[in-house]
Amino acid sequence: QVQLAESGGGSVQAGGSLRLSCAASGRTFSTYVMGWFRQAPGKEREFVAVISWHGGSTYYADSVKGRFTISRDNIKNTVYLQMNSLKPEDTAVYYCAAKFGRTAVAGDEYDYWGQGTQVTVSS
Repeated sequence: QVQLAESGGGSVQAGGSLRLSCAASGRTFSTYVMGWFRQAPGKEREFVAVISWHGGSTYYADSVKGRFTISRDNIKNTVYLQMNSLKPEDTAVYYCAAKFGRTAVAGDEYDYWGQGTQVTVSS
């Protein structure tokens, strides 16, 4: 089992940047696929990005491709989401999630979730 804790959220103006972190407990972090998801008020949760257990494979939602970068440090048991050129439509609670096996974009396939961190982008 793994416990996840996000940090790094906040309020920025459009065009700004934020770096989210997700710290994981447990000694098996390096075996998990890690994903980032977000949920805006009144909307369903949506996939943002995913990274394979070894970090060699990443995949992004079209809405963030070219602006967001997912990475991981298996020594520090942490996954990151670097968010650049932020837009007001990026405003949401951002969650990290973990699963075994292959990378996936469906949130239902993930077994563990963090509590979320709020990102607010003003125009």
